[in-house]
Amino acid sequence: MLGSKNLGSMNRDLFVVGNWKMYKTAREAAAYLEELLPMVEGARPKIMLAVPYTSISSAAKAAKGTEVWIGAQNMSDAKEGAFTGEIAALMLKEAGASFVLLGHSERRHTFGETNELIHRKVIRALQDDLLPILCIGETASLREAGHAEQVLREQLKKGLEGVPEESQFFVAYEPVWAIGTGKTATPKMAQDAHAFCRDCLEEIFGKKKAAQVPLLYGGSVKSDNVAELVKQKDIDGVLVGGASLEPTHFAAIVNHCKKEKS
Repeated sequence: MLGSKNLGSMNRDLFVVGNWKMYKTAREAAAYLEELLPMVEGARPKIMLAVPYTSISSAAKAAKGTEVWIGAQNMSDAKEGAFTGEIAALMLKEAGASFVLLGHSERRHTFGETNELIHRKVIRALQDDLLPILCIGETASLREAGHAEQVLREQLKKGLEGVPEESQFFVAYEPVWAIGTGKTATPKMAQDAHAFCRDCLEEIFGKKKAAQVPLLYGGSVKSDNVAELVKQKDIDGVLVGGASLEPTHFAAIVNHCKKEKS
């Protein structure tokens, strides 16, 4: 898994995942990494960048020989076929991707992806040896109505149904109301949600596996709040959106993501 990159035991290391969304050409991706790499040399967290499809090859080439992993932001649930405009896991791997974001809130709410479709994508990613990062999260209205835990449990259980216990995957909790809004869950709010997610994983896989799955927080993460977030017991890193687009901002997040758990 993850090609030449070493996951080790994946035993709750710290991870900083950048999601560029629909920004940066292949040339811009190479220039970004050239600027970023010296600023994060020797950093404690493992660094992952989810880049646009057309930038995967360029970014992977620029990151070769480093500890930065390059991945994709989405993929098809099919291995191949007559699916115009779609892209397969094996195509992403060939381009240099080692992981893929699945179920991001923009895929769910802007493009109408269902739990069932996202589940099929998770299974396909695992079958084709691509590490899935399953994104889950509730909207503001559902949270205010008291349904946040119900939503998280359903997204986890349906997204991971039938996944073998030995599989490697991440879960990213990203409250929809905190994505790109400047609103961030307090460290306690984030920890409570992550602890609940870990309890759900225990229901699905058992205590041992649940304790090993990396859980990431996403939602207006910045250099001035990341340290307090990752100090929480069940938060193993962050999924960063807009703040990952500038190398200096992203490097600051990476370099602040180093405090020991409380």
